[in-house]
Amino acid sequence: MDTGVVMQAPLFAALDSETAEQLVLSMSTQEFAKGKEIFHEGDPGDSLYVITHGKVKLGRRSPDGRESLLSVLGPGEMFGELSLFDPGPRLTSATTVNDTILIALHNEDLRTFISRHPEVAMQMLAGLARRLRRTNEGLSDLVFTDVPGRVAKALLDLSARFGQPYKSGVRVTHDLTQEELAQLVGASRETVNKALADFAARGWLVLGAKSVTLLDTGRLVRRAR
Repeated sequence: MDTGVVMQAPLFAALDSETAEQLVLSMSTQEFAKGKEIFHEGDPGDSLYVITHGKVKLGRRSPDGRESLLSVLGPGEMFGELSLFDPGPRLTSATTVNDTILIALHNEDLRTFISRHPEVAMQMLAGLARRLRRTNEGLSDLVFTDVPGRVAKALLDLSARFGQPYKSGVRVTHDLTQEELAQLVGASRETVNKALADFAARGWLVLGAKSVTLLDTGRLVRRAR
């Protein structure tokens, strides 16, 4: 386990290294193959998870079967923490994008830990606030930003979390299908593919299999506004 990556999670940010390591040791490690569901929308919310390796997608399904991809999370990010502050059924489904390793902590154990380290609650609330802010920005984008702008913004967000320097650009291995990328943007696959093809034709990026290499982030930033 990459302890340095784990310590990036808001759960550990307020702790000294010794206390954080003790908490990690009290958590259970769980491994999931690609495409496995960790929990389903409506399931009881009884645990918090921190990703140590791989990616997890959070989504919802409408009554008529349509799917919406809300976010993609990677190493050092956590999910499932909402049930700690608001006990109830899960609001989303969590599914692995690729082979994934998580560490999990049951809510009862986490409440006991927070009672001894109340500063952790503030860090977790800050993490929830950041996710809420991203959600609100996404809702605003659906109303005020066209599809190419939303595509550019999604690519920049994925780059900030999963990008790696590559030749003259930034390689982003997002591991998403074309349909999942379209769900993340909130548009049809055809419209998103058209925007990606246009960006590629302009020389802003190079498309790959479940990846993209950003060559001109400045142009994408301007297009995302």
